[in-house]
Amino acid sequence: MSEPIRTPIVQFGTSRFLQAHADLFLSEARDRGQDVGPVTIVQTTASGARAGRLRAFDGSPIPIVIRGIEAGAPVERTVGVTSLVRGLSAVDDWDAVERIVVDEAKILISNTSDAGFALNEGERLGSDVPRSFPLKLLKLLFARQKAGGAPLTLFPCELIPRNGDVLRALLLKLADENGLPDPFRAWLESCLFANSLVDRIVSETIEPAGAVAEPYALWAIEKQPGLAAPCLHPDVRMVDDLAVVERLKLFILNLGHTVLAEWWRETGRAEGELVREIVADPVLRQELDAIYDEEVLPIFAAGGVLEAPSYRASVLERFENPFLAHRLAEIFGNHAEKKRRRICGLLAWKQALGLDLNTPKLDAILASEIG
Repeated sequence: MSEPIRTPIVQFGTSRFLQAHADLFLSEARDRGQDVGPVTIVQTTASGARAGRLRAFDGSPIPIVIRGIEAGAPVERTVGVTSLVRGLSAVDDWDAVERIVVDEAKILISNTSDAGFALNEGERLGSDVPRSFPLKLLKLLFARQKAGGAPLTLFPCELIPRNGDVLRALLLKLADENGLPDPFRAWLESCLFANSLVDRIVSETIEPAGAVAEPYALWAIEKQPGLAAPCLHPDVRMVDDLAVVERLKLFILNLGHTVLAEWWRETGRAEGELVREIVADPVLRQELDAIYDEEVLPIFAAGGVLEAPSYRASVLERFENPFLAHRLAEIFGNHAEKKRRRICGLLAWKQALGLDLNTPKLDAILASEIG
């Protein structure tokens, strides 16, 4: 009789992004003989559309197609991800999720979208399954602490600056607001919350599970005492200071996506238009270049980030990737929140640097009611 599966990694979020990013790295590390994983993956929302996807997470190979230009040559290869061995719904399978977090977990990974840390007004811990992800996580961590479980390591992958610090502060605040006891607060403070940044364009979903992604990938994790990477992999990098990597990604690649999505909706372009198609429009490409040249790169220069021009060039190459079908309609999701994080974040950095620079194009996008 076979031993029951134990999953020391629990992942919140079933997105195609994590399948082609963290889950792929973990799977490749396991294939190389590293003692990591496997993973229980948890759907945090009540979306019935993803029920079929959950059933696909049974350890069978999930196809990840890597498609694009690598070292100057076109590549296309398919990798079977086998690290995902169990799929559960936080809404329908709460008791099972709680048992696994309490009894099996050592590492928690999350990517619950740009609004993933949002709370529902007035919601408090009770006997029911919480609606918001932060309260779900708090309830699970409290159950683990009450059962005598060891502190955990958490790797939030949400595109929020200092995401580990933000999640830790939010959970401590919620613990206070919900009257949780001091021993739990002390236990929570002893958990490790990693600040990390994820980068890979994952353009298409393969049903019921799988994805199409570009060759480039990065999981940058800021070093802190006692923190180890979830696996050893060429695309997982421990860095001394995440700020530079974070700003490059958020204020060049992600901001560029947000600008393009704004223009796509504002000008009523084709519903199925792709990133590579909109950047091929000479008028809009000129406007995008002007934003980078006049309103973005000068801020990076003032901040002493010398690699920003070369990163911008690499981002435009990634936007032009002829092998990816990256739809602007999908990028447009949570558009207002993305504008706030990406454009407001850049302008706040400009202000902190004391830079006297006009940013009329970004100001106009920020002021628009689109989104």
